[in-house]
Amino acid sequence: MAKKALITGITGQDGSYLAEFLLSEGYEVIGMVRRSSTVNFGRIEPIQDQVILAHGDLLDQTSLIDIMQEHKPDEIYNLAAQSFVPISWKQPVLTGEFTAMGVTRMLEAMRNAAPEARFYQASSSEMFGKVREVPQSERTPFYPRSPYGVAKVYGHWITVNYRESYALFACSGILFNHESPRRGLEFVTRKVTYGAAQIKLGLATELRLGNLDSRRDWGFAGDYVRAMWLMLQQDEPSDYVVGTGQTHSVRELCQVAFGHLGLDWEEYVVCDQRFYRPAEVDMLVSDPSRAREELNWEPQVSFEELIQMMVDADLEHLKQVHHL
Repeated sequence: MAKKALITGITGQDGSYLAEFLLSEGYEVIGMVRRSSTVNFGRIEPIQDQVILAHGDLLDQTSLIDIMQEHKPDEIYNLAAQSFVPISWKQPVLTGEFTAMGVTRMLEAMRNAAPEARFYQASSSEMFGKVREVPQSERTPFYPRSPYGVAKVYGHWITVNYRESYALFACSGILFNHESPRRGLEFVTRKVTYGAAQIKLGLATELRLGNLDSRRDWGFAGDYVRAMWLMLQQDEPSDYVVGTGQTHSVRELCQVAFGHLGLDWEEYVVCDQRFYRPAEVDMLVSDPSRAREELNWEPQVSFEELIQMMVDADLEHLKQVHHL
């Protein structure tokens, strides 16, 4: 019998890579999608006929219980959330409903309908926020700096609480920034690679960005979904920091992206105060030693390879769209 995995957020970047990975491991994959007239299945289009799509909503407890009762998953990956940090200031209550309370609803549904399943919660490096130490490990205190980060802290601790209160196999992966050609255009990595490709093709003349000194620990999303799976294959549930252990600035990101196209980024990038955050997170960098030692996990794609991969994908996409 093939193992069954339920993925919330299957149409997102991580969900699509995770679904592909689990299918390659022989899983039956159930993807939860919200009923909407505008659902975008673009990221899972190549595998859509290989997965079962089930309608559910993190705001609706009953739908979550129904899905778990019907499909009886062996593994549950809760990746769905309002995940764009700047929007969390504009929609803090909705962010809390999806990103915080949604986790509780998932755990409660699992406790009632699939208590033997193994649960993965997508925690975030944004929980560290105003960092208490560098680098950040599983023992670093949280100090979130956005409604998104605050909501993720709640989701993280409610997962710990359900693990300890009800003996559920529930893990959190504290993932640092992970990117890919499937990243949304609103995220700075994709904004830069897409903008550089547009400028190279003569479709734009400048790129407006916020804080160029902001530093992040960026890795490839395809590598990180493997770490999620590995967490659920352990004998005991635990929480793990997942990252590269290296940090790069937005300025370096621009250098690599534009340089890959033979362009000088300084001629095109304009700093714009509109894109600065109300409370900035200046430097996040992981200490992934526990994941390396216990999960035997290492990132395979370097920062330069990742950005170049994204630039190449954006260049190809724009050429097709504009018939260039």
